[in-house]
Amino acid sequence: MQIMLDIPDDLLANLAAPGQDPRRAALEALGLEAYRQRRISGYQLRVFLGIDSRYEFDGFLKEHEVEKYTVADFEHDLATIRETENSPTVPRSA
Repeated sequence: MQIMLDIPDDLLANLAAPGQDPRRAALEALGLEAYRQRRISGYQLRVFLGIDSRYEFDGFLKEHEVEKYTVADFEHDLATIRETENSPTVPRSA
């Protein structure tokens, strides 16, 4: 599928980083937002953007300040810790 956008020149300069291809910037923004909303996987984003290795992909995410460990992940881990702390301990044999 091909998507075409009409963007005024005065806005175009502010939408992409200096020296970045605006088409690439739009592609990355679309993919990153879908990834942040968990609509696509990391692998799907890598393929979408043509990133060959997981190492490059991790660098790309870091560059765009995308964390894999989310607030929801933290809250889940915290709830698990609290459950563990509140459960009766099982005596361990020596």
